[in-house]
Amino acid sequence: MTKVAAVICTYNRYDVLKKAVESLLIQTLPKTEYEIWIIDNTPNAEKEEGKEFSDLYKDIDNLHYVFEKTPGLSNARNVAIRSTSTPYISYLDDDAIAEPQWLEEVIKGFESFENVGVVGGRIAPIWEIPRPTWLGDELVGNVSVVDWGGALRVAEEGEWFAGANISFRREVLVESGGFSVNLGRKGGGQILLSNEENEVLAFVKESKYLEIYNPLASVDHLVESKRLRRAWFRRRAAWQAASDFMLKPEEMETQLTDMIQNLRDYLSSLPPIHRNIQGLFYETDDPGIFQWQLSAIYSNTTLNLAGFDGVENV
Repeated sequence: MTKVAAVICTYNRYDVLKKAVESLLIQTLPKTEYEIWIIDNTPNAEKEEGKEFSDLYKDIDNLHYVFEKTPGLSNARNVAIRSTSTPYISYLDDDAIAEPQWLEEVIKGFESFENVGVVGGRIAPIWEIPRPTWLGDELVGNVSVVDWGGALRVAEEGEWFAGANISFRREVLVESGGFSVNLGRKGGGQILLSNEENEVLAFVKESKYLEIYNPLASVDHLVESKRLRRAWFRRRAAWQAASDFMLKPEEMETQLTDMIQNLRDYLSSLPPIHRNIQGLFYETDDPGIFQWQLSAIYSNTTLNLAGFDGVENV
């Protein structure tokens, strides 16, 4: 019986995609029990490089290659839901490499408890360049590093999963309506909207289903040098604020007073010359100060979306 569909959604990443696909071809789970689905969002891929790449795997019975013209990660993930029929669907990023036992451990996560809705696992970083000094442990989650330790269990309060390695029961995806196409990345990463998993995870929390963490359902994930720049983290903080505001505007508006205070306190901590919009771009190697800067950017973005003037009004 085919139990799980392993899905990779990709956009012009053929240089890293091959390693991701190859890691799925050597899973310890018998090939009769899983499928591989590649949802390729690259423009004109079926006529150009994508066709050449897909031909590499045309003789593999349990691998399906889909060219999807409508852009967006959420849409690609929904295409996978509609295209498959397995009880479980596992999503792997195109720049991740699954451990050989990944799918076997994902299924163990679902079958070790009753009414499991989602299984998340460990995501270990592959640093393309040395980790910067300003990147503290509190910020590595921004580049999808996940390691909660321990053993297979129901996820504890505060433990979250990342889309680079997340698996859902099909019923959950269908009942929740799938992934919102208003959220999630689009194109080559210029738009850093996120939270596409969070709506589904919120549905899980509010329903009868459990969230399970299995550290042995593990993958390695490339952290590219372009993401290891302060500018990328600043953009990421601003887009996260936009994503959160789109997902839960009423809740965000209850936090505006605290955000104003956070922004005021951060700017006041800087040298006088930087106590303005420049303070959001203040260069520092101190991980604590940089983390505070990112929270100030988050606050400033939220305030602007709510109709305040952000820094100009502090």
